[in-house]
Formats: sequence, C-alpha cells, structure tokens
Amino acid sequence: MIQTSKKYELTASLLRLYLYKKGAFMERDTAYLSNDKEYTIFSYCDYVIRFRTPSNLEKYIEVLTWDNGYLEVTARYKDIGEIEEYIDLVPILRNLYIDEKEFLKPIRSVSIRYA
Repeated sequence: MIQTSKKYELTASLLRLYLYKKGAFMERDTAYLSNDKEYTIFSYCDYVIRFRTPSNLEKYIEVLTWDNGYLEVTARYKDIGEIEEYIDLVPILRNLYIDEKEFLKPIRSVSIRYA
C-alpha cells in the first residue's frame, strides 16, 4: 500500500474542486441543463446536446423532475414569466442515433448550470 501525505491529499482535493468549478470535471451520475440564446444545452460527460428552443426563453430556473429522459423544469420567458415546461430527450437522442437506454441509464439527476 502506498503512503500518501495529508498535503498531497489536500492538493488533489483542491485540484478536483477547481476543475469541477471550471466545468472540466463532471460527476458521472449528473447531467446539466442550460440555455444559450435560442438553444437548450443538455450536457453529460463528453456529450453536449444542443437543440432549438423558443427565442423568448430567458433561462431555466429549476429542475423539478428527472425521469429517465423526461424533464420537468421551471423556465423563465420574456413577457410570460416563470412557467413549468416539459422536455422529452428520448426522441432527440433517437434522431442523433444515440442509444437512449445506454445513454440515460447512468444519469441519476439533472442540475441547472450556467457558466
């Protein structure tokens, strides 16, 4: 067994925290949702899936439910305010020829993340 110093363990922990905050490290069971102008962005590990959304979407506020590809979120729209919205990722993944069962299987939660 290799002995590690407390200093090394602390440095490694700080590096992981830094990389996580910079977006270089993602938890393997969490996907992230955001938007940029008229695109919704769903990211998980090395995948970044962008799809069109209404141009009056300002931002996603909260993920209410994640059910194996089906999202229920609170979103804020210009002139409408906050509303509950539903996103079904399964047809999007199928159109991209991604096996939805294998892709969605490890995802346990979805969080909102903006840079």
